[in-house]
Amino acid sequence: MSTRFPRDRFDDVADGPRVGAHRGAQRRGRGWIAFAWAALATGVLVGIGVLVLALLNGSYSFSGSDSPSGSASATSSATAKPSASASPSSSAGTGAGDAGAAAATPAEQGTTTVVVLNGTTTSGLAARASAALTGAGWGVASTGDAGTTGSTSTIVYYQQAAQAAVAQGIAKQLGVTAVQQSTAFPNADVSVVLGADYTG
Repeated sequence: MSTRFPRDRFDDVADGPRVGAHRGAQRRGRGWIAFAWAALATGVLVGIGVLVLALLNGSYSFSGSDSPSGSASATSSATAKPSASASPSSSAGTGAGDAGAAAATPAEQGTTTVVVLNGTTTSGLAARASAALTGAGWGVASTGDAGTTGSTSTIVYYQQAAQAAVAQGIAKQLGVTAVQQSTAFPNADVSVVLGADYTG
């Protein structure tokens, strides 16, 4: 048998603001706010995922300053290569207008320094070419081996435009026609790189 207690103030508790261990009624609309935040977070995550997949598949590319700088660096490296390399092939393409220069004589060599380099595997080729030049009156400062041994054509290189005539005269003396302006051989004003076509 249950015991009946007299009525007191705790029997009249109604929904309202928090009192003691009791909570008041929830405000209306709080569930919609939570749903809106969840939907926004889901949309952001889906958007990021789509963008990452597009970048990985290569279907989307940024057309900003990256491409021009990349092409500019590639162009600059391509144009810088001839001056950095000391191989005869690196200076090709500058001698198109050199054939028209008048060939100088040994008496017109002046202070122009000339070196003869062997660009093949044939030993003594530079010495033979040097002997042919000095025998004709040209002054040869030194002989040696070129940086490459696979040259097929003999080319006479000169550094300054004023030395083109001397380079033409030396090429004529050796029986070759290829004359080019280049800074690939800074040790002399005119550098003769002998190729496989030169027999001496």
